Amino acid sequence: MPKESAPPSDRDRDRDRDGERVGRFVEQFASQLVEAGMPRMPARIFAALLAADSGALTSAQLGEQLQVSPAAVSGAVRYLTQQHMVSREREPGSRRDIFRVHSNQWYEALANRDGILKRWESALSDGVASLGADTPAGRRLAETLAFFEFVEHELAQMLERWRVHRESLFGKQAPRRE
Repeated sequence: MPKESAPPSDRDRDRDRDGERVGRFVEQFASQLVEAGMPRMPARIFAALLAADSGALTSAQLGEQLQVSPAAVSGAVRYLTQQHMVSREREPGSRRDIFRVHSNQWYEALANRDGILKRWESALSDGVASLGADTPAGRRLAETLAFFEFVEHELAQMLERWRVHRESLFGKQAPRRE
């Protein structure tokens, strides 16, 4: 009786892919992220993680795939974890870290901008008070402050609408491992 083979794991599928096509996607998408303001190496790492079926790769795998040094990978994943775009996990039974991109990475990245907006609003508010609300510079700062307050309010509502919409498309999201 023939032995049934187990379904291929995500890592097996990643290895079986056309490396040239994956590499082209990674570099093309990374270029788009760079044009939008992301540093080049984090953009390449992020694109590589997105392109992996598993959504997760070790530092060594990233370095090998992108032909970059461990230091380059380390700096890039530090940036991406600070931006809440990837998470660092421990590979079960190993001391190696795995870097994972989650299906909700854009939501997480935007949701974590709230703290930045609040700091900008505080600085702008101080600036209006320091320069005087009735001066041209003070009015410019007040308008900028009003814009960021508007964006913060709209962002919160938009993210909630996205959560509901995403659930209607893809089902309820599993809790995220940290």
